[in-house]
Amino acid sequence: MLGTQSITDEILDLRRQRRAVLLAHHYQEAEIQEIADVVGDSLELSRKARDFEGDVIAFCGVWFMAETAKILNPERIVVVPDAEAGCSLVDCCPVEQVQAYKRRYPDHVIVSYINTSAAVKAESDILCTSRNAVDIVNSIPADKTILFLPDRNLGRYVQRQTGRENFKIWQGACIVHATFSGRRVAAMKSEHPNALVAAHPESAQDALLQADYVGSTSAIINWCVKHPGEEFVIVTENGVNYSLTKMAPEKKFYFVNNEQCNCSECPHMRRNSLEKLRDCLLNLEPRVELSEDVMKRSLVPLDRMLAVKVSK
Repeated sequence: MLGTQSITDEILDLRRQRRAVLLAHHYQEAEIQEIADVVGDSLELSRKARDFEGDVIAFCGVWFMAETAKILNPERIVVVPDAEAGCSLVDCCPVEQVQAYKRRYPDHVIVSYINTSAAVKAESDILCTSRNAVDIVNSIPADKTILFLPDRNLGRYVQRQTGRENFKIWQGACIVHATFSGRRVAAMKSEHPNALVAAHPESAQDALLQADYVGSTSAIINWCVKHPGEEFVIVTENGVNYSLTKMAPEKKFYFVNNEQCNCSECPHMRRNSLEKLRDCLLNLEPRVELSEDVMKRSLVPLDRMLAVKVSK
């Protein structure tokens, strides 16, 4: 405990020295969320980074999130605790394949989920998050064929919500959410019959069909906190338990385990630690560096997304 406290003090001292902001995704360990300046979704965090006065952004999440922060904050230093903190959705959507698709179908509109590399963002027409994906797709003329990438579960959910016919879906998946099966959700509902179910749209369809609410990470937290219900089954990464219990300590939250590890943790997110956060602030490494061309081109679809009015 003393060691952890000492590391925390070092981090806070370095934050002041570096004029840094500490950003933490909801899926980070509780000890990291506890000392973060802002806790939130990936895009939410990147937006917040533009509002502070300082020089360094320490992004506690995964690599593509830090890339987005760099795109929105090109003049600032962006560092991450662990450069190996990746994402299965990024891995399953290499930019070369997206470029090949564009050459074959130049008239198709590419809608890319924020969970993509900066290189893929640069090849996209518009970006989306799990919160605004339906609004983004609805903003595109109905006669246009859309390629939605890379998450197939989110794509299918968006297609059901929008009723789009000319809608192609990249076959990628989140290694955590895709394994939350309908069977596991049903078992949790049986075990907790009074609980309401809140699910992330990256989850499998048979799990989403049993949900009382489907939404992004932050939306799930807000819905559970504001809802008069007292018990909830949560179908997303269990790092959100930190915010849920902090904001609604009187309520009970039960997490669905996935099929592989009997857990609901993202192994990439959990690569980060207090020790690595301290070291990245001390050494200003690993540092996110992007070419001027990629940053310029990826900012276009990002700005297009930000210009779309979101319904909720």
